[in-house]
Amino acid sequence: MGAGMGVLLLLVGSTGVQAETVIGRVVAVSDGDTLTLQVAGRESVRIRLAGIDAPELDQPYGAQARRALTALARHGTARVEVVDRDDYGRLVGTVYVGGRNINAALVAEGAAWVYRRYNRDSQLPILEAQAKAARRGLWGLPAWQRVPPWVWRGQDSPATRSPARPQTDRPVALFRCGAKRTCREMASCDEAKFYLNVCGLKRLDGDRDGVPCETLCR
Repeated sequence: MGAGMGVLLLLVGSTGVQAETVIGRVVAVSDGDTLTLQVAGRESVRIRLAGIDAPELDQPYGAQARRALTALARHGTARVEVVDRDDYGRLVGTVYVGGRNINAALVAEGAAWVYRRYNRDSQLPILEAQAKAARRGLWGLPAWQRVPPWVWRGQDSPATRSPARPQTDRPVALFRCGAKRTCREMASCDEAKFYLNVCGLKRLDGDRDGVPCETLCR
């Protein structure tokens, strides 16, 4: 590591938030959106890439996502523009290696979803749409295997998380979690059931009887 490598802290007085730029050598990749830096003068620092969510290691495309991040960042010198710290103590930010935005590169390769709940980068949804149209990475998987990781993590057990191949040759409806939020937006009862049972959108079942959007699913 060069002598000039270290940590630069910048104070943003107008918001009271401390913005931090961390520079270090990538020494480990945990999964498709988490890596570890060795920073001069500090112990190793774990980084969670901001605005994206890669498949978990135990779900389809999880191992490939980890390899994608490894190929982009392993043993490189990274600069991280930190925006937050998560509940696990990891710094959350945009990672640059050799001037390349690694967060954006993973989305463009189809190795990660845009984590819309937390994303602040307007370019990421555009890159995701392009990757999806080209069926790159995880977008080339069968629809029944493309489960967003935030949905996957919300399942009760490994058994319920494991995607089950449809027991029919009928085409799988290409519904997508995160696109809609209310019964008014649902086009059919099947779509409402998908959002309730697969995406975990509990608001669709106000009386908790297991039937979503009862105006559609009577």
